Amino acid sequence: MKTVFSGIQPSGNLHIGNYIGAINQWVKIQETTDSIFCIVDLHAITVPQDPKTLREKVLEVAALYLACGIDPKKAHLFIQSENPDHPYLAWLLNCVTSMGQLNRMTQFKDKSRKAQSLLDVRNNARREFEAESISSVGLFDYPVLMAADILLYQTDEVPVGEDQKQHLELARDLAEKFNSKFGETFKMPTPVIQGDTARIMSLQDPSSKMSKSDKDPMGTINLLDSEEQIREKIKRAVTDSGSNISKSPSEAITNLMTIYMAFKNESIEGSIAEVEGKSYGEFKTILADLLVSKLSEIQKNYNEIKSNEGNLRQILNEGKDYVVAKSAKTLQTVKEKMGLS
Repeated sequence: MKTVFSGIQPSGNLHIGNYIGAINQWVKIQETTDSIFCIVDLHAITVPQDPKTLREKVLEVAALYLACGIDPKKAHLFIQSENPDHPYLAWLLNCVTSMGQLNRMTQFKDKSRKAQSLLDVRNNARREFEAESISSVGLFDYPVLMAADILLYQTDEVPVGEDQKQHLELARDLAEKFNSKFGETFKMPTPVIQGDTARIMSLQDPSSKMSKSDKDPMGTINLLDSEEQIREKIKRAVTDSGSNISKSPSEAITNLMTIYMAFKNESIEGSIAEVEGKSYGEFKTILADLLVSKLSEIQKNYNEIKSNEGNLRQILNEGKDYVVAKSAKTLQTVKEKMGLS
């Protein structure tokens, strides 16, 4: 049975892009693989977090995983920081990672440019603090920790978005480099990138990916949004100068159609055929009805799970025990090969 690993940060609010692009795929994957799903809180603290909020968000994300269909009898769910093997292996991998490899990471380059733009606004203490956080060693080293997350479990496949593909390539490079230097140790993980629903875009800017950090709240539908919020966001979603759904929809309409097809669990072609000829207004009403129905079910599950925190903690503890037993074997092998044990 193949081992699959993936995770989401407990920062911001989980949204339908996270559900369509990741969690819903995990629900399918757990049926046929040894699935390990993580709440990656160590990655979250590479940027400023309120400690109290972060603790609350960790449990919120765990409850949402379960509410969306992750089954603890089929998959293993745990909190990253509760397995110390992750930062331990990250440090060992740091010692075989070159500065040049990390300097080439495009996400860090983008965030470094943002840091510089913040510093350009003088005499603003808050912006200087944000800039320092963006250019922290932790953020720079983020990809090595991600590599450790994956390699610890001798992972076969990693479901990732296109924006994380470069980080997975680094994990493969580090595995290959370590294996070459110290002997066969790590499996070579393979990225699994979805097709049609790999990237759900902002409802307000279809050229940008839907994001937890989007400054425009109308661009993102969160899994815990109210019915009123969902309907308003769909109603105000940008379209184009047209008026009816056609066989060759615009970028903005394609994004809405992708959301529709994902929640209907059908092909993009089938979805377009189903609503072809309907006005944008009619289609938005249909889409809003669908989202309200599906998300209300997730929210009902979430509220039931969250109300029993003792049971939630037990699931997380059982997941932790499973993954620690698995990761300890890999870490021990790595330490022995590096002369540390």
